[in-house]
Amino acid sequence: MKVEEQIKKYIASLDDAKGKEMQELHKLILKALPKCKLWFEDGKDENNKTVSNPNIGYGSFTIKYANGSTKDFSNRPEC
Repeated sequence: MKVEEQIKKYIASLDDAKGKEMQELHKLILKALPKCKLWFEDGKDENNKTVSNPNIGYGSFTIKYANGSTKDFSNRPEC
């Protein structure tokens, strides 16, 4: 599933009020940062266990965890 589809599905899963706010925020960010590539993190680990809330991302970022491991989102172009 494409990132855009994942984001659309996630926003649609939210209750009406929150979904409308998230959609408006998403549109504003895309307008402000039109060259950023999107990413979506569903919040599940490799065992399909929920470990965080879903995240919509814009740009690149590398997360460093307390145990020293990292998760790289930098394969997406910078803003």
